Amino acid sequence: MRFRPWLLVVTVLYLMAVAWMTLRPSVYGHTTGEYLYRALGFFERHDATNWLTFSVVESIANALMFVPLGFFLALFFPKRLFFVAVGLCVLLSAGIEAYQGSFLSSRVSDAADIQHNGIGGFIGAMIALVLRLMFLPFASAGRKPVSTPARREPARLVR
Repeated sequence: MRFRPWLLVVTVLYLMAVAWMTLRPSVYGHTTGEYLYRALGFFERHDATNWLTFSVVESIANALMFVPLGFFLALFFPKRLFFVAVGLCVLLSAGIEAYQGSFLSSRVSDAADIQHNGIGGFIGAMIALVLRLMFLPFASAGRKPVSTPARREPARLVR
């Protein structure tokens, strides 16, 4: 696969956004937290949505945050190596959790976050794989489809 500078730029920008969300002391300010807990309180009061707790929202948010990252990383590798992108997502997530546990006393390091981030990375990598298989079936090999050779006419004797 050929080098795509735009993909590198987008991936680095997204990694910066993930770092900003995960490596700072608090994920959101006081007013954002207030809105979140107010919304969760609203959902808790209704039977159809009382399953929507902070833990569920956090798990979904962790997975969703790594979907684009898995997608972008999968585009760096040939189609058959999409799983490398998933592995990189899991390693990055483990590094983030280790950093949070070691240096950020206001954040909670949780192994479940690694799992949810890995699931998000897997979903993103699978989306990239499916789209590449649908729209660019020969892009990773850098070749065009093989066509059948033209049928050769028998040689004629010229008199």
